[in-house]
Amino acid sequence: MSTPLTPSSSACTTAAKICCGNENKGRLSGRPFALYDAVLRLGVAYQRQSFIKRIEQPKKQGNMYHSHKDLGHPPKPSHPRDWVKVLASYREPSTARSSFELAVTLGPFIALWAMAWYALSISVWLSLALSLCNAAFLLRLFAIQHDCGHSAFFKSRTAGDWLGRGLGVLTLTPYDVWKRTHSYHHSAAGNLEHRGMGDIHTLTVEEYRALSRYQRLMYRLYRHPVVLFGLGPGYLFFLQNRLPLGLTDKARYWVSAMGTNAAILFALAVILYFGGLMPILLIFVPSTLLAATAGMWLFYVQHQFESTNWDTNEEWDLHHSAMHGSSHYVLPSVLQWLSANIGIHHVHHLYSRIPFYRLPEVLRDHQDLAQSNRMTIRESLVSAKLHLWDEKSKRLLSFAQAKNLP
Repeated sequence: MSTPLTPSSSACTTAAKICCGNENKGRLSGRPFALYDAVLRLGVAYQRQSFIKRIEQPKKQGNMYHSHKDLGHPPKPSHPRDWVKVLASYREPSTARSSFELAVTLGPFIALWAMAWYALSISVWLSLALSLCNAAFLLRLFAIQHDCGHSAFFKSRTAGDWLGRGLGVLTLTPYDVWKRTHSYHHSAAGNLEHRGMGDIHTLTVEEYRALSRYQRLMYRLYRHPVVLFGLGPGYLFFLQNRLPLGLTDKARYWVSAMGTNAAILFALAVILYFGGLMPILLIFVPSTLLAATAGMWLFYVQHQFESTNWDTNEEWDLHHSAMHGSSHYVLPSVLQWLSANIGIHHVHHLYSRIPFYRLPEVLRDHQDLAQSNRMTIRESLVSAKLHLWDEKSKRLLSFAQAKNLP
């Protein structure tokens, strides 16, 4: 039996400094987040110490012995596909860490739901305010469900799938249906010949010009922010998710959709029986709509930006599109935590099996990825005006820009 490892004194000192407020520039601010960050940093220090001790021990390969000093630094990846081997070392989830992330997300979600319900007896406005705050934790629960869909949350795929199905009741998302469509999105993102499932519909300039006046109007309405981020989220989560659209020929997806629907109806019936309509109208609906809208915006900016990547099937490359067609959305620390690092989307598309809590570790270790496709909140607002892909200039354009093209 090997000797158990303990964090070094320097690691403990570092964690203590972070907790007390030192060395936390660019990290989560405030005492609760500082303590949270300190615990995570201490865990990272422990993992790194453990890793160093393992690689410092000679490893036998045939008749030769190698240490980490003999191996040297790996060469810088020359092609996006080469990042796959590099990122594979980050794919292993920690059951303890995943359980912790679930607890600090689901716990506050349930607590805020209960507080909002109790607040109905005090003030409807207080209840509404609490429900809107709870949308942030509902969004994070969806991000955890997202990791389950990539088998990135637990080492056991079965455990991850059942957790995803359970969370799907809270997020109004039939897990197995979403998992299949999202897998298709990952396998075809940026491929002009494979649009239409798990993505935001995008036309090329030439395709748009070939449309009738009515069809152009319909596309403009679809791409309008009021529809995409106002009406769209509610339609998607309250209505479209009730059926396995695009997968109606497979029984398992009907079971997923109908099973989720039944569980949602049961939960709503319980709420209605004990609390009447008010908890549904002032807690359930507002928190769901706000979380859905935030999620729609995040999904939009992940692939809809000026220098994104779209190619025909002959020129399309999975890894090139993953790296250059996905953004690195730079968010304030609190928003990054609440969105479960989903803004580090280029890394996620390069290797979707990496747990969300290890994505910042990838950026710390690889500056090339940290500086790639960066997009600030201010820069992302411009993306809402871009709607047509120009195959000649390889840019996403606004309708006005496309109109001025020869």
